[in-house]
Amino acid sequence: MTRNGGSVAIISGPPGSGKSTISRRLSEAASPSVHLHTDDFWHFIVGGFIPPYLEESDQQNQLVLRILAKAAFGYAAGGYQVFCDGVLGPWALRPLIDNARESQLELHYLVLRPSPEVTLARATARTETGALIDPAPIRSLIEQFSSLGELEGHAIDTTGQNVEQSVAALAGLIDRRTHLLPL
Repeated sequence: MTRNGGSVAIISGPPGSGKSTISRRLSEAASPSVHLHTDDFWHFIVGGFIPPYLEESDQQNQLVLRILAKAAFGYAAGGYQVFCDGVLGPWALRPLIDNARESQLELHYLVLRPSPEVTLARATARTETGALIDPAPIRSLIEQFSSLGELEGHAIDTTGQNVEQSVAALAGLIDRRTHLLPL
């Protein structure tokens, strides 16, 4: 996967859907490329951090999304294929769409949606420090991604796929430019 100009691909879905693993693999296959793990942008906040799934985190979340968008499109403007993985539902896309429009660069949106059972099992089994493993907010996020409204066509069922199959499927969708967000 090689591009002449930069672009941004958002690989999204609930915790445990495979976003980080697949995004890392996609970025390793592309050149030049950048992998932005969006959780890091929240974890940069040391004092006063509010878990992003809590209602009172809205102001913090909007700030983090604006910073993420500037970073992603800054790299893309330099010619990089940028892969951002994160729990970025339709509610989180405005700063990214605004930056895509301003820079006139492509913004791909791919939502991984394995079955709720597979997603919950993967998410609660994670061992990384700081990983969300509490079943209650994970179930809530799975529900939030279960219907994307006008963006439903951006959902990809990866239930029966291994990592290599998912990577190949997403690389093909990105190459064919089938999951671009309208600017």
